[in-house]
Amino acid sequence: MENLKLDIRKVFDFVSEEKIRNLKNAAEDANKALHEKTGKGNDFLGWVHLPTSITREHLEDIGKTARKIQSQVDLIVVIGIGGSYLGAKAVVEALSDTFIQLKEKQDSPLILFAGQNLGEDYMSELIKLLDHKRYAIVVISKSGTTTEPAIAFRILKNHLEKKVGESAAKDLIVAVTDKDKGALRMLAEQKGYKTYVIPDDVGGRYSILTPVGLVPLALGGFDIESLVQGAKDMETACGKDTQFENNLPAIYAATRNVLYQSGKKIEILANFDNKLHYLAEWWKQLFGESEGKQTLGIYPSSVDLTADLHSMGQYIQEGERLLFETVISVKKPQHELTIPGDPDNLDKLNYLAGKRIDYVNKMAEVGTMLAHVDGGVPNIKIELPEINAYYLGQLMYFFEKACGISGYLLGINPFDQPGVEAYTKNMFALLEKPGFEEASKQIKERL
Repeated sequence: MENLKLDIRKVFDFVSEEKIRNLKNAAEDANKALHEKTGKGNDFLGWVHLPTSITREHLEDIGKTARKIQSQVDLIVVIGIGGSYLGAKAVVEALSDTFIQLKEKQDSPLILFAGQNLGEDYMSELIKLLDHKRYAIVVISKSGTTTEPAIAFRILKNHLEKKVGESAAKDLIVAVTDKDKGALRMLAEQKGYKTYVIPDDVGGRYSILTPVGLVPLALGGFDIESLVQGAKDMETACGKDTQFENNLPAIYAATRNVLYQSGKKIEILANFDNKLHYLAEWWKQLFGESEGKQTLGIYPSSVDLTADLHSMGQYIQEGERLLFETVISVKKPQHELTIPGDPDNLDKLNYLAGKRIDYVNKMAEVGTMLAHVDGGVPNIKIELPEINAYYLGQLMYFFEKACGISGYLLGINPFDQPGVEAYTKNMFALLEKPGFEEASKQIKERL
């Protein structure tokens, strides 16, 4: 099988190849630090060897749970936020028929998500749908007390128990949580839910190959074995002793850091296939939460092309020159569709008659990259042979490894997130949560 490819040649007009090569030793040291657990945040490096440590028995157990529940339901509601939903969402959207929800019959239950927001309309509309559907719940939370998913689970658990009875409901709820502590672990043991463990040494944004990602995907009928195999092959390809010249994540990490040092503060992840929209959302959390600290870090952004060329394209082409762009290019689409001829040719498109839509898309991709480079935006290209579970596994591990190396090159701990909960302190104070009385008084005085 082919592997994903990395092309950094379109950055050499902005930063020299020599400057990137000068990070060779630092990047190799960072890669070794990840494997040997000698760097910052080394208690959260379980993801590094995760693909090769996943056993056949583990995958079979997840598959058995999935088959048991799939036959009983039409929908799976996955409850989680941040890393507890974005990885699964990225894979679901990439591998699903774009219009699957409009089809009368599906081979596997549809995956829906809850607990990723506090929208009352969203939850109300979901409840109305579930009134008329058979469904199961996968609730993902290490603590069980994170506000958004905890509220969603309380509501949906009550709804399911009223709908099918408490005894039947317990067989339709799967909890992915801490191995021995926390509110969700306690509830799962009290109720008798099937449970899977979130490893202590894997943070949420690196958790796609733990039960956090694998359980929802298996329930949705997706090929988790191929996903894991792709990641396993990428893990092997960028192992501890891999030289910089052959280590694609290290080259990507070094390139983006040299661009950052040159004044490029914003990275745009661009795709030319709409199925990769949520892959970009997952990528934004991975890099934003890992690198954005100590007033440092590249700001991660994304665009869906060609659509966003008609909105954000103007800024990318001529706005402030703080940008560089990483383009995910898909070599081969899943389908084939040609443009027909027209005898009247009023739209002047007959010059494209007989050509595939993907050919036009590829020319738009090449033309856009050239235009952006001419406009002062360096371009990195990542090519996927096609969009399938195997190559998504490769790509997601590639980004995880690159993020770890990049964080170490930046000099920060890429595995903590000290600023994430800052908003919750204010929210709890405003909600007058017990224990926040003094904070509540102070924040109300500010308001």
